[in-house]
Amino acid sequence: MECEFPAENASSEEVKEMLDKYKKVAVVGLSSNPEKDSYRVAEYLMNNGFSVIPLNPKSDEILGEKVYRSLKEIPDSVEIVCLFRPSEQVPPFVEDAIDIKAKVVWMQLGIANNEAAEKARSAGLEVVMNKCIKIEHANLF
Repeated sequence: MECEFPAENASSEEVKEMLDKYKKVAVVGLSSNPEKDSYRVAEYLMNNGFSVIPLNPKSDEILGEKVYRSLKEIPDSVEIVCLFRPSEQVPPFVEDAIDIKAKVVWMQLGIANNEAAEKARSAGLEVVMNKCIKIEHANLF
């Protein structure tokens, strides 16, 4: 499936504010394979002062962190939900992000779902689509 064009997206200023303010990131679809983008992004975030909470149905530990199967299983609060899932799989994760009172839904490069984004915004969450959190952080800080 092709990536939708984000109808509305966070500005660089808004992204900088989010990354400065929020440091607890749940990475949905975090791979245990160091060759994968999700692994490299999570490792970068950890090396730059972020707390990373991995979500992956097939692993127990990634990057030395306990892995969860769903956002609702995470006992601590989550500020940013970073999605490495195809655009069509985004809606249930957005629902869960709303339910756990996350602050930001971040859809990685190549991922956009305008309907889910609108739902998140309506619930008071900030939304970033089709941008890499690692690239944005590296460019802004």
